[in-house]
Amino acid sequence: MKVIAFERNLQGTGASRRLRIAGKTPGIVYGVGSEPQLIEVDHNALWHALKKESFHSSILELEVAGKSQQVLLRDVQYHPFRQLVLHVDFQRVDPNKKIHTKVPLHFMNQETNPAVKLGGAIISHVLAEVEVVCLPGQLPEFLEVDLAKIEAGQSLHAKDITLPAGVTLVPHVEAENPVVASAPVPAGAQAAAEGEAAAE
Repeated sequence: MKVIAFERNLQGTGASRRLRIAGKTPGIVYGVGSEPQLIEVDHNALWHALKKESFHSSILELEVAGKSQQVLLRDVQYHPFRQLVLHVDFQRVDPNKKIHTKVPLHFMNQETNPAVKLGGAIISHVLAEVEVVCLPGQLPEFLEVDLAKIEAGQSLHAKDITLPAGVTLVPHVEAENPVVASAPVPAGAQAAAEGEAAAE
């Protein structure tokens, strides 16, 4: 995805306020051995881009003053109640250096799971994203979590996710191996099943 930005010379609260009134969002680009660069981005274009999941988890092509650079979206500050982006941070990436970033999870095959259809289980998505390490060129837009075989009362953990080549979980996630999704059976459904068994 491509983002067009312009160099910003003035900084400070007053300058940022004037930018926002003019329909621009102030921002900054930093990292990879270069000086931080102050930028401004068209607010409406940014607002629509931020609604796309891939904008938050993909390598972006940021063009400033005719020069392109590869960046990751690192931080967005929103107004507490207005539909307004106050500030945006981008981090430059070196194609040869590994990056730490969060990747969204897409849950697949929940509807066909036997524990849901027959066992009365309810699948709960515990995590919406997971933190990984990889080279920028290997960064996936999302990771698929297959829920077809999770059984009633069981959980799927981070290490159960199939990762693409070159992508690994960050060390602390690897060590903690948190629950990604679980399939608890509600007490009511369990009692009903036990009642049926006792009647038989």
